[in-house]
Amino acid sequence: MEAYYILIVGVLFLLAISDLIVGVSNDAVNFLNSAIGSKAAPFKIILAIAAAGVLVGAVFSNGMMEVARKGIFNPEFFAFNEIMVIFLAVMLTDILLLDFFNTIGLPTSTTVSIVFEILGSAVAVSIYKFTRSTEVVHEMSDYINVESSVMIIVGIFLSVIIAFSVGMIIQWIVRLAFSFNVKKTYKYWTGVWGGFAITAILYFLLIKGAKGSTLVSAEMLTFIKANTTRMLLFSLVGWTALFQVLILFTRVNILKITVLVGTFALAMAFAGNDLVNFIGVPLAGFESFKAFMASGSAEPGSFLMNALREPVITPIYFLIAAGLIMVMTLRFSKKAKSVTATTLDLSRQGEGSERFASSSLARFIVRRSVEMSNGIGKISPAVATRFVQARFDAESHRDEKQEGLAFDLVRASVNLVVASILIAIGTSLKLPLSTTYVTFMVAMGTSLADGAWGRESAVYRITGVLTVIGGWFFTAFSAFLASFLIASLIFFGKLPVILILIVLSIFILLRTHAFHKRRAEKQVLIDSKIITASYEVLKSCDDEVRSSIIKVSKILYLTYTNLFKEKHKELKNLKKETKHLTKDIKVIVENIPDTLNKFKETELASGHHYVQVVAYMKEMSYSLMHIVQPAFNHLDNNHPLDKEQVDTLKNFNEKASEFFNFVINILKNRNYESIDELVLRRDEMINLANDILLHRIKILKKTQKGVKLSITYMEMLSETKSLFLNVVQLVKADSQLQDSLGKGEADIDMEVLD
Repeated sequence: MEAYYILIVGVLFLLAISDLIVGVSNDAVNFLNSAIGSKAAPFKIILAIAAAGVLVGAVFSNGMMEVARKGIFNPEFFAFNEIMVIFLAVMLTDILLLDFFNTIGLPTSTTVSIVFEILGSAVAVSIYKFTRSTEVVHEMSDYINVESSVMIIVGIFLSVIIAFSVGMIIQWIVRLAFSFNVKKTYKYWTGVWGGFAITAILYFLLIKGAKGSTLVSAEMLTFIKANTTRMLLFSLVGWTALFQVLILFTRVNILKITVLVGTFALAMAFAGNDLVNFIGVPLAGFESFKAFMASGSAEPGSFLMNALREPVITPIYFLIAAGLIMVMTLRFSKKAKSVTATTLDLSRQGEGSERFASSSLARFIVRRSVEMSNGIGKISPAVATRFVQARFDAESHRDEKQEGLAFDLVRASVNLVVASILIAIGTSLKLPLSTTYVTFMVAMGTSLADGAWGRESAVYRITGVLTVIGGWFFTAFSAFLASFLIASLIFFGKLPVILILIVLSIFILLRTHAFHKRRAEKQVLIDSKIITASYEVLKSCDDEVRSSIIKVSKILYLTYTNLFKEKHKELKNLKKETKHLTKDIKVIVENIPDTLNKFKETELASGHHYVQVVAYMKEMSYSLMHIVQPAFNHLDNNHPLDKEQVDTLKNFNEKASEFFNFVINILKNRNYESIDELVLRRDEMINLANDILLHRIKILKKTQKGVKLSITYMEMLSETKSLFLNVVQLVKADSQLQDSLGKGEADIDMEVLD
């Protein structure tokens, strides 16, 4: 029996290490986002500062959290064996859930996940206890700390709304002072803002860092509390004066200092407070095991865990080890970069390819916001309106050196300061805030105030925010449900189920790691194709055109083939491939403005031809989608095929394949002299498609049967004709692009292509 629980404790600690790794990957966005987005320093320096904050925060953490031992459930009502089931279910659920969110690149809350996992597993065990008990009758409220659970849920709603609103208001005020012409306003406002920012961060460290630390004595904590106001006042005056002197007599960038100090503070707070989300449960399990062994009780089912009510000081070596694991994860985790990328995409100042599509709710919000903005503009004084618009005019003050920045140092410092203050206030009021929720929503609020969500990007950004927020509530629901199920399985299955769940967890982690690795490699490939000059546009465009036509040729041939063979699964996969192709081409379309900037003034003709190439690629992908979709729908609805006409369509499909082979040969060999022959072949294919359509119409008129099949054939053949037309136009546009860039033409040929 003792060996069984030793095994469970060992598994808990192994899971704690895994949880630290996936947890840091998720929460890295909290303290890295602002510094990375504003490029306050090289990436390695930002990581070093964050790592130092993480390590210091871990050492100063007491390493335990009340919620792990008594915040969600009442431990005195649970026996030792039941407590161990609860803790094991929590850790298994936590690493799988956080790893899932890291893999898809969405930031979620480790605090909320651990809370609802404890709640789910505790409820599962509680139900078993009070339904099977024959001695004392207890209610669910005896086992579960309902008041604390409700407070946490209320805290979630409040933190989301307050963080977004306060971030938006403070950013609007600070931007009104600084404007986007920071070079002009730097000497007037930076000293005051820097002094306030450092003082706010100091307050954050005093309240958030010192409270509960094992290395801060009770006398020191009492002194800090008694003199907080005086210390903050001295800090505000001292830092403001120092920064103003540095501004006048040196070239030190105060805003960079502010951002880097804020990064250290938030990293320290993360480790000092969120560390318990990862190791709190395993350490509570370890303490439970020690209490059980010390009792000398031979029955784990009768030993109640009153010991968890007692305060426990975590050994310093546990904290140091946890801190080192987090630092190493921060350095090497690629999933941390994925989560950070989501927040940066949603808050960046510039336009570009959006990570999320638009949604009806986002469109409604934007439409109402535009109407409200127009209404306010009508009643506002014209002078005030012009003044505010001038202060928020980002385009006229955009420095070439700032290209590639998600946002500037002013917004980065506001993100850190506002998040720090809100978390500090929440902690002092004992509100259950999530650092992820606060930092993310502050970043979204400052983005909105800064005009980052323009008319061209607002619907996509708002959809992204709604997706992330939805993910948070999905976290709570899925954490509760998964932990409930896993606790139930462990409670009844014992050791065999534990081993199966561990093996299953390892398998899932390996699969998600492989999936993320493939996606990261694809992103590296995309990044390697970043264009910096017009001659690179030429090569990149040539490659994209050839690659797209090869994919289209393959998908078209297989679509007809699998339709004839009635292979539903293969057509479903082809539909997915077509969607991926359309999405890839959509990214190229969205990046047209950036690509055109690579052309010189003397290459305007080339820019025109490039736009035509991309337009025909887009139309080609749409035509393909409207060929694949009817074929899939036909089989999906189990409609029959006309076997007599299949042979005719097979012949058409073979000739279409030959047509595409001829197109690919032209592109590979740059044999553009053969375009006239290509046009003739295109016309032959269109005539062949017309003959098949005419024959189909005759069959339909004569028999009045096969209406669904006739519609499918007509849709597919009509779109195939459009595909042939778009492919030829694409080849022509590509030849003109290659020719114009090769010869350096300066005039735009506005003649419509044949």
